[in-house]
Amino acid sequence: MTDPLLSISPLDGRYREKIKQLETYFSEYALIRYRLLVELEWFIFLCNEVKLEGTRELNKAELKVLRELSTGFEVMDAKRVKDIEKKTNHDVKAVEYFIKEHLEAYPKLDVMAEFIHFGCTSEDINNLAYGLLLKDFDTKEFMPLLSGVIIEIFAMAKKYKNVPMLAHTHGQPASPTTVGKEFLNVVSRLERQFDSFKKISQPGKFSGAVGNFNAHAIAYPKVDWIGVSHRFVTYLGLKPNTVTTQIEPHDTLAEQFDALARINTILIDLDRDIWTYISMGYFKQRLKEGEIGSSTMPHKVNPIDFENSEGNLGLANAVSRHMAEKLPLSRMQRDLTDSTVLRNVGVAFGYSVLAYKNLLAGLAKLEINEKRLQKDLDENWEVLTEAIQTILRKYKVPGAYERLKTLSRGKKLMESEIRTFIKQLKINAEDKKRLLELTPATYTGLAGKLVDSYKLRI
Repeated sequence: MTDPLLSISPLDGRYREKIKQLETYFSEYALIRYRLLVELEWFIFLCNEVKLEGTRELNKAELKVLRELSTGFEVMDAKRVKDIEKKTNHDVKAVEYFIKEHLEAYPKLDVMAEFIHFGCTSEDINNLAYGLLLKDFDTKEFMPLLSGVIIEIFAMAKKYKNVPMLAHTHGQPASPTTVGKEFLNVVSRLERQFDSFKKISQPGKFSGAVGNFNAHAIAYPKVDWIGVSHRFVTYLGLKPNTVTTQIEPHDTLAEQFDALARINTILIDLDRDIWTYISMGYFKQRLKEGEIGSSTMPHKVNPIDFENSEGNLGLANAVSRHMAEKLPLSRMQRDLTDSTVLRNVGVAFGYSVLAYKNLLAGLAKLEINEKRLQKDLDENWEVLTEAIQTILRKYKVPGAYERLKTLSRGKKLMESEIRTFIKQLKINAEDKKRLLELTPATYTGLAGKLVDSYKLRI
């Protein structure tokens, strides 16, 4: 294996240990293994389900031999496939020849070797292989990790649901909220996108050279090839797409990458907000022994986890959006531009996974700075003018908004000025008492209740 220090991509170099598990889905070895799986299962399907003339039903021992070729597939086997590819200059054909090599040791199987890759175009194998590896990655890695991020943010929403915080609309002091409610906003957005992502079913095309079952129909005209294709793709756990050109058109993949980009954009928003709150002193970061924030300024504790997360999410989205825009485009019945682009699906997800892990690391270090939060609230009593003018509107006081605008716009008001203004109002005693008892820290509306009432769906 190449030394990580010599890697061109930081995913395979600097960050390798953090995303090593993605090799199972997105490495060249993994793609070959999934292609092999599809080729073998198609052969088995023809023999045992279609019972195609020229084949015969496979016994348990033979099924074991065939499936162990896939389940026991190792890197050394992938290297053999690559050696074959050097001669064929065709990656999928190399997998077919690799299987045929192994069948030579089993004469009763070898006699049916020409039914390996029967009726297939390379894209029949490729699109199913990608569909399966993405399906496995989504269910085993991506969705559990993303749900973990959502659960962690929701835990912070619960923990800080009643901690008041001055809001900042347009970067200016605004009606107070709570720290927990701001985390809940992110949870709600992520859950919607998580649901959208989860509902996407990986498609599968299996219909020959230009999608018309041409070769199938001429060889075995009495077989219901459309039904066979539908059954085989469903058997693999994918959603059949029987109306295509040579390739599955990748519209669903485009949906998936669009959904990934939306999820990542929400998390970029969170990264930037937390970065800003750290710079304002609303959050502190737990110190880690031995860490250095700046090579020259010893006092620095930089928000590097959130910065790394934001940067990696940006890279993930750049690739994801290219995938979403490019993959549905193919000249006439087929061109190869999608093939080279698809090899980078692991890049989009790799940077996303790396970003989520950085975000989780950053969240684990956060500590709320309630004194700093309270200080900002105490210095911005003018935010209560919203409450006062709304009460005046309740009493149909003419120019209620304008009176408070004259009092406060562009000014810093002291507590005493607010109290004096309230005392001279001609309103119900109960409402006046409520206003006089109000402080910026208690003017958080139903923020805490919104957190309490939210039901996490994942």
